[in-house]
Amino acid sequence: MTTTNDLHERLTDVFREIFQDNSLVLRDDMTADEVENWDSLSHINLIVALENEFSIRFTTGEVTGLKNVGELTALVLSKVG
Repeated sequence: MTTTNDLHERLTDVFREIFQDNSLVLRDDMTADEVENWDSLSHINLIVALENEFSIRFTTGEVTGLKNVGELTALVLSKVG
């Protein structure tokens, strides 16, 4: 079972790797506009990296409906929890 703390640490690691920013600190209300280099290509890379990290799969509808990091975190938790 994945704890919320463990999940947050793993999410942070994936975000830092994808966006090549070791100082990145995730917040639930954070959006793509607040992260340098978060464009459509890096978004796809992020989703694929999260799928690989957590051994899960997202549907297109799930991914396109996300508004912020909190919603993404909740989605990942719903799939691994």
